[in-house]
Amino acid sequence: MLYRLIIQNYAIIDHLEIDFAGNLNVITGETGAGKSILLGALSLILGERADPGVLFDKSRKCVIEGIFKVKKKQVQAFFEEHELDLDEQVILRREISAAGKSRAFINDTPVNLAQLSALSLMLVDLHQQFDTLELEKSGFQREVVDALAAHQDQLSAYTRRFHEYARLQRELKELLQQRDHANRESDYNKFLLDELLEADLKEGEMESLEAEQQALSHSEEIKGTLTRIYFQLKEDEQPVLQQLRQLQASLQTLSGFHREVPALAERMQSSYLELQDIAAEIERLNDGLQYDGEKMEQLNERLTQLYKLQKKHNVQKTEELLAIRDQLQAALDNVLNLDERLVALEEQIAGLEAVLQQEAVLISQQRQAQLLPFEEKVNALLAQVGMPNARIKVDLRQAPLHAHGQDAIEFLFDANKSNQFAPIRKVASGGELSRLMLCIKSLVARSVALPTLIFDEIDTGISGEAAKQVGIIMKELARGHQVICITHQPQLAGKADAHYFVYKQMEGEKVSTHVRLLTQDERITAIARMLGGEKPTAAAMENAREMVAQ
Repeated sequence: MLYRLIIQNYAIIDHLEIDFAGNLNVITGETGAGKSILLGALSLILGERADPGVLFDKSRKCVIEGIFKVKKKQVQAFFEEHELDLDEQVILRREISAAGKSRAFINDTPVNLAQLSALSLMLVDLHQQFDTLELEKSGFQREVVDALAAHQDQLSAYTRRFHEYARLQRELKELLQQRDHANRESDYNKFLLDELLEADLKEGEMESLEAEQQALSHSEEIKGTLTRIYFQLKEDEQPVLQQLRQLQASLQTLSGFHREVPALAERMQSSYLELQDIAAEIERLNDGLQYDGEKMEQLNERLTQLYKLQKKHNVQKTEELLAIRDQLQAALDNVLNLDERLVALEEQIAGLEAVLQQEAVLISQQRQAQLLPFEEKVNALLAQVGMPNARIKVDLRQAPLHAHGQDAIEFLFDANKSNQFAPIRKVASGGELSRLMLCIKSLVARSVALPTLIFDEIDTGISGEAAKQVGIIMKELARGHQVICITHQPQLAGKADAHYFVYKQMEGEKVSTHVRLLTQDERITAIARMLGGEKPTAAAMENAREMVAQ
């Protein structure tokens, strides 16, 4: 329940605190006194968009705070999901800075508006979950019947299974598209793959062949240079190796005269041995190198084949051609596997659909069982609130499987006992919708744990006995729920457990809205004024006493 509402610097409210009672709270006041402003402020902590133009004093921030007493199990899942601290009371706060920046808090922890709105739906019903506009929507109408059928756990399990069914259907559609696309390309892909397989590519082959071609095409130049180097190293009149050997020997004779000479001599010996090894490698390489025209022709043919494949596939390396070959092979293998996957998926979908059909039939039966009692109870309440000729009828038709079963549900309405029922959205007036909503809400409230219920002048357009009956229904509804009602009807105000009066007052040069909880005598006076004007007669006062006493 909403225990306390604190409003600071909002519209024409400087500072206001209201402590609400647990049952029927009635708010009255002159037109324009600010009753709707209270709901505007309350809507901010329920996640509505903020308008910086509502600041009473433009130099400081606006703060709206609602303190709720809750049963922990009612909101525990939400707090765990969003990692918030949960106490015996929940505080929703909204701040709007002078610059227009908005911030939201749950128990002093910053949250976003989506989180604030989601939690508020569990705490307050303020023209969101069961309002007159929602009454015209088929989704709401189905929710009403489901609330009365009390099969939420079964429906939730069905819905989860249906979402899995829908996911598998999307997967099936994607696989079918993949198969169609793959089949269109498979012939060409097979041609490309066969071409690459026939080429029998080896990793790094192209680069190796190019290097071999380069060496073979320059074999004479290479052979001449190697011969010259070998000759200078070993066979010249004064070979490099012989000179190096002599120099090393001369250096060795100095080893006894300087301590660093032996190391230098050893290094020169190493150089001699390295050059000797190089000379042997050059001789081997030179002996094995000669131009081979047939080999050169083979290399050119193979490289030409590989270059064509490179150009066709727009790549540069052998590894890239090998990767394309593997991709083509995988694509063709996938085509072969797709049919098996499709068959398995279709079987899974068919099995799940059969289960959903069975569950949907049970859900439909449970809904169907509620329709006649629901119609009878609503029609009785409509007569009670001054609409004796009005009738409601629920049209339940079978529809394709959807997330909530296989039913299409629509509320039909006949305002004049004409037996010509039509959808509510087409025939019900605003006043009729308000009273119809009250009747439906009072029935739903007995079946589900609705949050704090707020009615904004739901009794507009009625008076006398009808207004009295609305008050009786409100009173009954408030036995199990906190109800906050803004009204102009004295018959309803007389039923209040707590009666709040909204009024304006000059403070300096500004008009400010205030609210006070009326005493018993003040209630009688206020109701008498609602009955007989600013200066109520003795009869109006007596009538007011009777209304309060009932």
